Amino acid sequence: MEFNMTEGGFTTEFEYGKLDISGNEEYGFRPYQLLVSSVAVCSGGVLRKVLEKMRYPFEDITVKAHVDRNEAEANRIERIELTFHIKTSDWNEEKIEKAMQLTRKNCSMVQSVHDSIEVVESAKWVQQ
Repeated sequence: MEFNMTEGGFTTEFEYGKLDISGNEEYGFRPYQLLVSSVAVCSGGVLRKVLEKMRYPFEDITVKAHVDRNEAEANRIERIELTFHIKTSDWNEEKIEKAMQLTRKNCSMVQSVHDSIEVVESAKWVQQ
């Protein structure tokens, strides 16, 4: 990856397109937004695959993220709470808990920040 300086931040090109990154939202995505997005979407994608392999019936997953930052220490991210809203007609707490454990274990982004950011996951039932 290569990141090139712009007037307000940096930019890079990927196969999917251009990504503008800046500490100022007027010029691009803020780095913390990309970090939280990576953790949330990686977890959601792994959960989706796990539920599919378990043949667990679901229609949709929405991931909501709450972020705690420490202003006294460079506004660092200290905690990310992920809530998976799973739309399904059949809620089995044991199977969901097993899927959540496998998701945490197999999400590369959660494992990458494991020793520096607390990541807490929970699931909520959205009835069809």
